[in-house]
Amino acid sequence: MAVAPPSYCFVAFPPRAKDGLVVFGKNSARPRDEVQEVVYFSAADHEPESKVECTYISIDQVPRTHAIVISRPAWLWGAEMGANEHGVCIANEAIHTRETAAETEALLGMDLVRLGLERGTTAKEALDVIVSLLEEHGQGGNYYEDANSCHSFQSAYLIVDREEAWVLETIGKYWAAEKITEGVRCVCTQLSLATKIDVEHPELRNYAQSQGWWTGEDEFNFSEVFSPADDHLDCCAGKDSLEKQEESITVQTMIDILRDKASGVCIDSESFLTTASTVSVLPQNRSLPCINYFTGTPDPSRSIFKPFIFVDDVKLVPKTQSPSFGDDDPAKKEPRFQEKPDRRHELYKAHEWARAVIESDQEQGRKLRKTMLELEKQGLEAMEEILTSSDPLDPAEVGDLFYDCVDTEIKFFK
Repeated sequence: MAVAPPSYCFVAFPPRAKDGLVVFGKNSARPRDEVQEVVYFSAADHEPESKVECTYISIDQVPRTHAIVISRPAWLWGAEMGANEHGVCIANEAIHTRETAAETEALLGMDLVRLGLERGTTAKEALDVIVSLLEEHGQGGNYYEDANSCHSFQSAYLIVDREEAWVLETIGKYWAAEKITEGVRCVCTQLSLATKIDVEHPELRNYAQSQGWWTGEDEFNFSEVFSPADDHLDCCAGKDSLEKQEESITVQTMIDILRDKASGVCIDSESFLTTASTVSVLPQNRSLPCINYFTGTPDPSRSIFKPFIFVDDVKLVPKTQSPSFGDDDPAKKEPRFQEKPDRRHELYKAHEWARAVIESDQEQGRKLRKTMLELEKQGLEAMEEILTSSDPLDPAEVGDLFYDCVDTEIKFFK
């Protein structure tokens, strides 16, 4: 398998984003045949000294975990992207650095996304959770469900709440982060931090010097110090897509950027595909709910973004959950990945039919796509009403919102 393609995540703050909203988006570029599921976990209390079993290792559990909704490759524990009940969103990118990532099984970058969401009530708190666990347990192990070779990566994160965002980039247990409160930002597979670093690992600069990557006298530029010498991948296509927007950035703008194949933001290559996408809207006005849209299906240009809002009584959506194989799962047994079970969930299977029609029959495909976009538009308009209404949100009305959208989509495909 080739090097991971540029996967993108974005954030836009007011006034670039419209109506006092922070807008977050992420495309997850993964192996073409990998299934992503969208799963909700309610807040939970845990016994003292209990453990949590992550993808490859177990770590100490905390007394309470927050409610989360995540999109994740169905074989692992963590998440590519997701949100929690406190309006924190996190996305993860595999990044190229001059230090090879460890193949030894530890925490995956994707595990740290989920742990940050489960344990952080703000973006900064989630950042602190991630870097302390990184230091304690390290990162490493196979990022793909592949028995033939180990694909391990260093990780970057975009961690966002209603007030601010943090870009966190890691090299082994070393890290640096920049705080963002205005404008737009894109994070992809290349290092992006330069000389503006707001917090960092206390030994970061000593480590760079000990490796001979920094003299200690020049200005410390994180990307220049830690990027591989041959890093010519042009990954700023996504940055341009967001920065050249002349109008205010809305949910629709973010969805359109994620659907854009010409810019390279939406990946559709021989080995890789955008296997799932998400967009979140975080109103700076705390009396308004955060709205998180997920596709749960591959290729956002042929998928429907469906809204999810956190309330106390969220209806579970088994139709976006992959089958569970328990302890018999080949991802849990060593040697790992000796076989690949069928992880397709009900929505994924229904959507496969739609993708096939769009690819094979121009006229029917065009009509189908038009109807899909109309379905999506109804959801977007209903959410717009919630954000502009003076009436308080009725939790009973939105508890089954995502469930109903998935149900409607599946019926439509049938």
